[in-house]
This record gives sequence, C-alpha cells and structure tokens, in this order.
Amino acid sequence: MTDSPEAAVMDSLDPGNPPQQVVPAQHLPRTLGFWRTTLWGVLIIIAFFVGQLLPIVYLFARFDGPLDDFEAFRLALTKTAASPLTVALSAIMGLPGLLIPIYFAVRYTRLSFAEYLGLRWTGWKHLGFGVLGMVVIVGAWELVSQLTGREEAASGFMVDMLKHAKTDGTVWLLVIAFCVAAPVSEELMARGFLCRGWSDSFLRVPGAIILSSLIWTLLHFQYDWFALLNVFALGVWFGYLRYRTHSTYLTMVLHGLNNLAATVQTIWLASGPS
Repeated sequence: MTDSPEAAVMDSLDPGNPPQQVVPAQHLPRTLGFWRTTLWGVLIIIAFFVGQLLPIVYLFARFDGPLDDFEAFRLALTKTAASPLTVALSAIMGLPGLLIPIYFAVRYTRLSFAEYLGLRWTGWKHLGFGVLGMVVIVGAWELVSQLTGREEAASGFMVDMLKHAKTDGTVWLLVIAFCVAAPVSEELMARGFLCRGWSDSFLRVPGAIILSSLIWTLLHFQYDWFALLNVFALGVWFGYLRYRTHSTYLTMVLHGLNNLAATVQTIWLASGPS
C-alpha cells in the first residue's frame, strides 16, 4: 500500500474506509523574544529586590532601640540590614519575589513553565564536565590573583557576619541562603528566563549568554572589579552549559557548589584568630 496523497484520496472514497479527521497544524512553541524578555526581566529584577527588602523592613520595624535622630535611625538600619538573620532571610525571600512574575511571563508563551526555564536534569557526565570547567575558571582566577599580589580571601564583611552567625546560631540559615536559595533564584532569572528568551532573538545564543551573564554580574555590585570579572566568566560558562544541556538544574547545582566552597572558606577564616 502506498502513502501517496492520491492513494489517500482514493481510500477516502471507499465506503468501507471512512475519511479520517484532519488535524490542523499546530504553531511551534515560541519564546518572548528580545523586547518582551527585557521588559519582563526588569519587572522580575524589581520583584526580586522587593522580596529581598521585605525581611529588612519587617525586622527593622521590630528593632528595639532608640530612633531619636537621623544618626540613630541610620545606625539602627545598618545594624538590621547587616545582621546574619536579615541577610539570610533576604536571600531566601528573593526566590518567591521573582517566581511570581516569571510564572506570569511564561504563560504568554506556548512552552510549559518547566520547559521554558530548563527545569530538567541532565547526565552525570555533564555535571562532571561542568565542575571541571568551573574549577579551571576559579583556579585560573586564583592564579592571576596570586601573580598580581591580590588577596583572594573572603571579604571582611562576610567573615564578620559569619562570626556573628556562629554566636546567634544562624550559620545553618546562611548556608541555606547562600548555597540553595541564592543559586536557585539567580539561575532561574539569568540562565532560566533571560538567556532563554534572548537566545531566540537577534542576539542568538552567544549574545544571549553574554548579555545575561553581564546582568547577573551587575547583581553582585558588592564585589570589586576583579571579582566581578570572575563572576562574569562563571556566568558565561553556566550560560554555555544551559545551552548545551538545556538544563538549568545543572547550573543551579554548579552555582550552589561554587557558593558552598566560598562559604566553607569564609567559615574557616571566621574560625581563625581575630
């Protein structure tokens, strides 16, 4: 039997072979493109920071101390914002803050939430490859740091905060915030949403990886320029892995491992002599 169009027409004329229902062709799934990804991305970043500000506002409202003048107000706000509990809760609350606008943004596409954001696992070989590349990047930056006489130790702020966290019993919360909540939030935003939407625009995949890595780097404004270059290099690597494996889960794990290594280093420094 042949499957030619003529044969199909002749078969439909056979009383013993009723015609089959013709299913209309479906449009291919699409992404948001450049401008809508950019506009939604601005809203997502704003919602991310609003989520991070909520614990600061809440804990500052519960501050038990004098607020008689501007200087007292400033010191109280600084103390509240820099406390380990506030920093940890801010990192954690950034996740629901950005998830809400991302959910509504993806609804305007013909892709499922998980498919759009790359919420799928990949093979262990890719994980090993990702870890190897990350170690090479971090190791190269460490080598450059030593050759140029720069100190690559954790910042004094982080060391002091972890010392206070040990006193307050909130080290575990900081580890969850830095090694789980922050990587999940930032990867959903940068590699999951921004890189995915921009890759189907005039930027194509290379431009999307670079631009999303740049946005992600700018979110780490607390670092100096040398550390920001390291962050950008890692962002490009994570973006490449996102494109190659279609998995944001992979970049979340790698991001978390990188933060865990930095956190362990900071805890070790915080345990040393003052």
